[in-house]
Amino acid sequence: MNRDLIERRVLGVLRPVLIVSLLIVTIFPFYYMVMLSFRPLDSVLQEPGALWPSWGEIDFNTYREVLKPTGDGGQGFLTFIKNSLLVAVGTVVLTLIVSIPGAYAVSRLEFFGRRQIGALFLGVYFFPAILLAIPLFVFFTRIGQRGTLTGLLVVYVAQVAAVSIYMLRNYFDTIPASLEEAAAIDGCTRLRAMWHVSLPLAMPAIASNALFVFMIAWNEFLFALLFLVERRDNWTVSLGLSQLAGSIEVPTTVLMAGSVILTLPIILMFFLSERWLAGGLTAGAEKG
Repeated sequence: MNRDLIERRVLGVLRPVLIVSLLIVTIFPFYYMVMLSFRPLDSVLQEPGALWPSWGEIDFNTYREVLKPTGDGGQGFLTFIKNSLLVAVGTVVLTLIVSIPGAYAVSRLEFFGRRQIGALFLGVYFFPAILLAIPLFVFFTRIGQRGTLTGLLVVYVAQVAAVSIYMLRNYFDTIPASLEEAAAIDGCTRLRAMWHVSLPLAMPAIASNALFVFMIAWNEFLFALLFLVERRDNWTVSLGLSQLAGSIEVPTTVLMAGSVILTLPIILMFFLSERWLAGGLTAGAEKG
């Protein structure tokens, strides 16, 4: 029996074991969180290690309590979800409006400092956010935008636009320039060539970039705390969840329900955009 055959057999056994192990490690915490959110508190206290609730234990009142307005005795997460969606979707739209033409320009146009600008964009993203917190807090307070979702939206766009341009530029570099040159021969302007040729081919990168930006805006906590802490009606989901986690009066099941609400949109967004993330549409676009 040669070495190659032994390696293939060993890898054939180890590969599914490794995949299953990684799935368990990844999925089990989320599963346990979901399970706790559907169990009544007294049942959790009596048997916290139960991995499967009985049918009679399943209780939706926890989610009702989390989503109900505070005036009705709930936690007001329905309002928080609306605020987070407005900020996250707005951040994605504005960031793509800025980053797509910016990334295309850096990738295709010749200008002074073109090679260094990518490193500059990446450096801006790596700049610690905590150092910008106080200047931004003072600035938006003076212009009257502290406590508003608009101010938070502007901060998020400024925070992620640089890295978005950097990521998209790298993908535009992989699109053959000869495709745009062929479109120019057919009478397309540069803008039309970008719109009809480059953008459809760059959709996997744009989708993954949009998902990345959405995740940052949806989960961000520091600036949400600084800007919105005094305006509960403008709180985002991450800020609302921190309030649940910091309260000794909130049951664990309610906290788990809030955590599920915070996590679920990201999972749904990933599966909805999966076909754009699966592969590069430029494969085979140009034959040598």
